[in-house]
Amino acid sequence: MKRKMNIRNTINNQKRRYIFLIGLALLALITGILFIFILGNDNKELINSSITNFYNSDKNLWDEFFSSLFNNYIYILIIWILGVSIIGIPIIIVMYIFKMFLFGFSISSIIETFKFKGILINLIDVFPNKAIFSIVLILITSYSLSFSYKLFKALFFKVAINFREMMNKYVKILLFSLVILLICSIYEGFISNYLLNFFNI
Repeated sequence: MKRKMNIRNTINNQKRRYIFLIGLALLALITGILFIFILGNDNKELINSSITNFYNSDKNLWDEFFSSLFNNYIYILIIWILGVSIIGIPIIIVMYIFKMFLFGFSISSIIETFKFKGILINLIDVFPNKAIFSIVLILITSYSLSFSYKLFKALFFKVAINFREMMNKYVKILLFSLVILLICSIYEGFISNYLLNFFNI
């Protein structure tokens, strides 16, 4: 009976965390999308120039792949490592909000720069890759917050935990996330660039 109660409490806590993180993600995304409209013309021109140069430049696909893989892995690994620390919770939340804000800002910036063509670029290049990354980010952030919180309770409130079991699960979540991010980087480095060239975008 007690085991069932613990399982039910764990599921309810997970639901609350995911609802909180998804709500936070939507808020950050919307803020990022709207942020372009409050920038001055000089800043908009600078952003437009940077985005235009990026999409019009010749790309080395392997460089794109390794750059994407490195950036994705570093970001997720930092969040994962912070989950093992007691002070990681506020930093994890800030990193999570910042990344979601950047996703929203990149969407609106591309549309601002390329107009209708920007919608196609988002559909081919941004949405598939960033959507998968966002799911991984929500997953790893949820487990990192949970891990850090349990360590906090164990240290300051002497709540008993099975550290080895927690760590094994935490490592498995990281490995799963890294595999999915590898797929993201393959898409970003090779597939999206091929599709953009195929549709002459």
